[in-house]
Amino acid sequence: MPFGIQIIRCPKCNQPVYHAEEVSAAGKKWHKTCFKCGLCKKMLESTTLAEHEGNLFCKQCYARKYGPKGCGYGVGAGALGMDTGEHLGNRETAMSNKPNYAAPPGVNQAHQE
Repeated sequence: MPFGIQIIRCPKCNQPVYHAEEVSAAGKKWHKTCFKCGLCKKMLESTTLAEHEGNLFCKQCYARKYGPKGCGYGVGAGALGMDTGEHLGNRETAMSNKPNYAAPPGVNQAHQE
């Protein structure tokens, strides 16, 4: 190549990337058509981009694949667990939501139980 021009290659397809079709992300130059999520193939933008070990993902797929997992990381009431913690030594009687103090005067005991 004359004058020391370097050919920049797309990390996805390994074809030359020309200035008119380049997108810069994760320290590399990509074709606009190769600038997609590695899982769902959705086109990416700078605001929806997440990078992991040189691979591009949309934020949703990145969170599914590499985000935190387990109880408490879900969204909404559907992700809440009803685990009482018995396998950790917790007892249901120790976690009672009933008050352990005497009722105030004038309160009927039948309504407390």
